[in-house]
This record gives sequence, C-alpha cells and structure tokens, in this order.
Amino acid sequence: MSFIEDFQLVTAIWIIVIAAAAMILERLVTRWLRGFIRRTEMPRDVGNGLILTGRLIILVGAVVALLRVGGVPSELLISFSALSGAAVGFASTRTIGNLIAGIFILVTRPFRVGDYVRIDGVEGIVQEITLNYAKILTPSNNVVSISTQRILDRDITNFRFRGEESNLFCYGFELTFDYSLPTEKLEALLNVVIERYAEKLPKKPEFLQSRLTSFARHYMFYIYVEDPK
Repeated sequence: MSFIEDFQLVTAIWIIVIAAAAMILERLVTRWLRGFIRRTEMPRDVGNGLILTGRLIILVGAVVALLRVGGVPSELLISFSALSGAAVGFASTRTIGNLIAGIFILVTRPFRVGDYVRIDGVEGIVQEITLNYAKILTPSNNVVSISTQRILDRDITNFRFRGEESNLFCYGFELTFDYSLPTEKLEALLNVVIERYAEKLPKKPEFLQSRLTSFARHYMFYIYVEDPK
C-alpha cells in the first residue's frame, strides 16, 4: 500500500471518528440542556434557541476539525476564524450581549413570568422572557420590551413576597403627612384604615415610619395581594 493510500485511509478514519464524536457530543449536550430547561422552567422558544445554539457550536467545531484533518493549514484556519469572529462580533456585538445577558437572567432568575417588577423606572407584570427581551405589561395596559442587556445594568425590584405565603405579592409605597396631627392620633387613624382592608386582602397590610424631616413624616405602606393585576 502506497503512502497516498495510507494517508487517505488515516484521513477517512479521522473523519469517521470526528463525525461520531460530534454526534455523541450533540446528543449529550442536547440531553443536558433539555434537563436544564425543565429544571429552570425556561420558556419553550428560549429553550429551543439555546439547544440550537449548542448544536451550531458543535457543528462549527466539527467542521473546523474536519478541515484540519483534510489538510487545510492551521495558519489559514486561525486567520479565517479570527477574521470571521471579528466581522461577526463587530456586526452583532449588541445581539451577542443580549443573548449572554438573556442566558444569565434565565439561569439566575431574578424574576419570572407573572411577577410584578420594577426595572429602570418601568413597572408592571412580566409577560414574556426571551434571550433578547423581557416584556412588561404596565398599569396603563401597555407592553414595554426591555433588552436583557439593559436589564443587567439596572436595579430590579421584584414584588413577589418571599415569606411563608410565597404566592403573594408585596407592593410598597410611601405617603407623606405633615405635623398637623400628633403622631399617636395619625397612626391610630392609619390603623383604622388598615383594619378596614385586613379582611379583604390575603394578608393584613402594614405600615411603618420610614423617615422624618422638618416639614413632614414619611410612612411606608405594604399591601399584599395574590394577583398583581
């Protein structure tokens, strides 16, 4: 058997090995991602996109390995990869940033669909979470889409109550009162209002004095509801 025939045989064996390894790796990664998607209760469209991304990464790696086995110089592969990466990165820096931020949000789960949140001044109910955007239904019945990359750069307030009643939402707001009434009488009146709504809500509302100024007293009120709407 000549050298060329030996080389062709070795090349064919490497091609079979790389193809088999890529198929096995694709199945293992897909199985792991599906389990991860089930555990995190990730939306179906987002999960499918994550699986597709994993498959594309494996496919690109397999193609590069096959080109290397086929005799393409490594310098050419490196140059081509660098140029392609730079072009794609320059053209889609924001898109890639959104995808990475979306995956981070889906993993850490600072909020989920149905939560009442406040993000960068936008307040409302989370309707949808994707790798690129989170859609918020505001009190004015408008839907605001916020990019996932922007979400990571902003403070997030999730009004889901973290106590024993985990199905409740706790909404806090501040009211200001002047000094026309003594503190004891003012708080007595506030307690009357609180008791009036105690039986209408799943958990008794609460209030506390948050701060004092020379002109007014500031109180934080907390209302607990089951449905944020």
